[in-house]
Amino acid sequence: MRTNPVNKHLYTWFIANICFPIHEFFKRHHTVSIRRELEITQWWDKSQIEQLQLSKLKRLLIHAKANVPYYQKIMRDLAIEPEQFESLAALSKLPLLNKAAIRTNIESLKSLNAQSLVRSNTGGSSGEPLIFYLGKERVSHDVAAKWRATRWWNVDIGDPEIVIWGSPIELGTQDNIRALRDSLFRSKLLPAFEMSDQKLQIFLDEIRSFQPKMLFGYPSALSFIARYAEKTGELMNDLGIKVAFVTSERLYDEQRQQISKTFNCPVANGYGGRDAGFIAHECPAGGMHITAEDVIVEILDNQGTPVPCGESGEIVITHLASSDFPFIRYRTGDIGKLDDQLCSCGRGLPLLKEIEGRSTDFVVAQDGTVMHGLALIYILRKIPEINAFKIIQENLDLTRILIVSKSALDGATIKLITNEFQTRLGNDITIKIEEVNEIPLEKSGKFRYVISKVIPP
Repeated sequence: MRTNPVNKHLYTWFIANICFPIHEFFKRHHTVSIRRELEITQWWDKSQIEQLQLSKLKRLLIHAKANVPYYQKIMRDLAIEPEQFESLAALSKLPLLNKAAIRTNIESLKSLNAQSLVRSNTGGSSGEPLIFYLGKERVSHDVAAKWRATRWWNVDIGDPEIVIWGSPIELGTQDNIRALRDSLFRSKLLPAFEMSDQKLQIFLDEIRSFQPKMLFGYPSALSFIARYAEKTGELMNDLGIKVAFVTSERLYDEQRQQISKTFNCPVANGYGGRDAGFIAHECPAGGMHITAEDVIVEILDNQGTPVPCGESGEIVITHLASSDFPFIRYRTGDIGKLDDQLCSCGRGLPLLKEIEGRSTDFVVAQDGTVMHGLALIYILRKIPEINAFKIIQENLDLTRILIVSKSALDGATIKLITNEFQTRLGNDITIKIEEVNEIPLEKSGKFRYVISKVIPP
């Protein structure tokens, strides 16, 4: 069935169909019309979507060649003629764009005819924040894509929403106008910078009082809250929450299970970022649908060569609605896999098979073997005395483990951890276990279980 009617309360209908469109009109965004188009194109087949992508890609590159100094030079030097592109594979003629290049060329990446650019930046949870600019076209498309994905889950703008977030960008804009808008749209923001028992109890009280239809936040934050509710015996499964949207971190299976069990709702994973845009979102059938109308996703190996579907590589994106400040073949630093199957929901949008995390979520053994941090995470997760942990691979010879435990770890447990880490990373490495009272979140409010400072070979 290709319709997905949203059962709206009258107030929700009023917000989604009257207030929010007026809000976007005054911001000079085209979100409403774009979302309507996306709800049609999501049912197109693969060839139709690829033709749409090619048309938008050529338009973006022709614009960049004429108006963006950074790409004017590149296309002139490489003799690239985007008008002659006959397939998406021609995109590989252009060089990859990384964060260092953006920092160095930030002014020349702006379109000469761009208007009303807004300065933005990443949270910097994995290093130095990246500063870049967004135009109204780009913002409109990203908001519309998120809106479409929200409606897949039978909720809409205007349904009561609790947002557990930690970005200082959002939290810094809580002026009177923003507060009024959030009140009108029934969206309540709770800062996720601190996860003490006192704060977790406040979160539970706020959620119960607000009676949201949806939750939105980092998977680590929502799972922290869910585990605290379970530990304290506070039932949260009777609130009528329809879905918990999670994003901005890798979603682990145990987090999904904990959130779903505690709040009695499905968990919908989303993938994207301020820089890369709204890349993909999970539908109720379980497919991680790429926003293919706006984003071309490549999966590349260390040499920049595309890998087959089902194989891991770096996620590289081209945002087709970024003409004011182009993101063309942008290296996200994330590792993932494409899927060559279609989702059972019937949408023709291509799928991400797996999002494995950031490249810094992988660790490197002394013999050069690269492995996902899960290989180490599972060692600690099976020890019941451990409440929280963080693994930091400082170099090939030293790995530190921060541990919050119910009581001081005994010698046998410390030896077990050390031996299992050395088995995976190398018998000669130093494992430094540091027992702490709490593990601080990143500046962005995210929680990272693994940080490796070793560059994979």
